[in-house]
Amino acid sequence: MGISYEQFQALLQSALKEHLQIHKEKEKQKVRINYPGCGRKELLSTSEQICLCLFYIRQIPTFEILGMLFGVSKSEAHITFHYWRKILRDILPSSLLEQLPDQEGDLMIVQEILTNFKLLVDSLEQPINRPSDNEKQKKFYSGILNSIL
Repeated sequence: MGISYEQFQALLQSALKEHLQIHKEKEKQKVRINYPGCGRKELLSTSEQICLCLFYIRQIPTFEILGMLFGVSKSEAHITFHYWRKILRDILPSSLLEQLPDQEGDLMIVQEILTNFKLLVDSLEQPINRPSDNEKQKKFYSGILNSIL
């Protein structure tokens, strides 16, 4: 998932603390008919739910695949991801641009710093429909025109 075990444990502790605080706030607002703890049990533990969220952020699979990997439905994977994403967003530091207040001078400084770097994009090769005629097909190599190469 891109982090060490120690980093995951620290993240887990912080996320659980935030989760319990949110849960306490919701409990204060509820009008109870059933006893606390009744109802459907969660399919994933909280650490598994956080793993699901981190795995999605790192790999970006479809929610159907994510659900299959974690043994839940795609809607459960979707709900779990979006719940923990909000918590992780509050816990983890923001990017450089998000940390700036609305001061135009600071934004200009950051933009100047960022323009000194080059951006590398890793992209996948996209398949195209090739002509069925052999002579026309020779113009294409791995989806790219030979004249470009």
